[in-house]
Amino acid sequence: MIDLRSDTVTQPSAAMREHMALAATGDDVYGEDPTVNLLEQRVAKLLGKEAGLLCTSGTQSNLIALLSHCQRGEEYIVGEEYHTYRYEAGGAAVLGGIVPQTVAVETDGSLNINVVAGKIKADDPHFPITRLIALENTHCGKVIPTAFINAARELCDQHGLQLHLDGARLFNAHVATEQPLADMVAPFDSVSVCFSKGLGTPIGSVLVGSAALIKRGRRWRKMLGGGMRQAGIVAASLDYALDHHIARIADDHGNAKALAAGLKALHTDAFSIDVVQTNMVYLHFSSAEVAKKVSQVLLAEGIKVPSSAKMRLVTHLDVQASDVERIVQSVRKALT
Repeated sequence: MIDLRSDTVTQPSAAMREHMALAATGDDVYGEDPTVNLLEQRVAKLLGKEAGLLCTSGTQSNLIALLSHCQRGEEYIVGEEYHTYRYEAGGAAVLGGIVPQTVAVETDGSLNINVVAGKIKADDPHFPITRLIALENTHCGKVIPTAFINAARELCDQHGLQLHLDGARLFNAHVATEQPLADMVAPFDSVSVCFSKGLGTPIGSVLVGSAALIKRGRRWRKMLGGGMRQAGIVAASLDYALDHHIARIADDHGNAKALAAGLKALHTDAFSIDVVQTNMVYLHFSSAEVAKKVSQVLLAEGIKVPSSAKMRLVTHLDVQASDVERIVQSVRKALT
């Protein structure tokens, strides 16, 4: 089975499992798990921040960041299609009493900085207090322009705001641009980076930021039920991924571009294809019915894809270059 629904479907390799099994462990709630401690320090250093916090998921690490930056009744400005607002169950509002102020997302994945500036509230008791701007990189497979990120940092400095990055696929942006990770995230006060997507771990995200922010975040993690014990088993998979799975992300990008090229060569009016920057191919079908038919035929061919008219195909470490032609031919079959 080839599964293109997401890069979260990857299976840990035998070598990663062995590394996890051999991990030194301790009680992480007491701060005594050596593998966790070293992993948190390693990720923080890699991203140029003071401290790190191992979390169970990107949803948890993003929520901890929002809770650590904002008090109840305060506001964060966020893209209306960004994950922290649209796909994380409203946790900031429900659990933190934090007000989201959404902004339309531009075609390149950024926000209109003038619109963002206009959303910052005046110091008036009628309004929530604007505290934070939350961005995302990558967004829908697109690398966010550096110029926009720098403009957002300048805006935050002008208004005394904090800047958070949902870097769920930060390593994809890093490999695509070849920019050093620390340089990419230097403008941000906090960064959440997920390891269970392109890096192929079975679980785990890390939140990095100042020592003071991470200290607050550790308390929030405990409150959210994320105080893990012998978590070195999890941390070891992240450590293995840092050693072995970063450079190979380029293969995923190459496979996505090859897949897009193969699908374009079908010369069909059934769908259009977005430009591919990283590991995501977006197909825009002429109708939901056509998309559903294609997904059904592909499933019969042993290929899992979404069934929506805007269909996202995601390449990852369990998709090989040799699979691309099989996928293209299966789409051809579905269309005929």
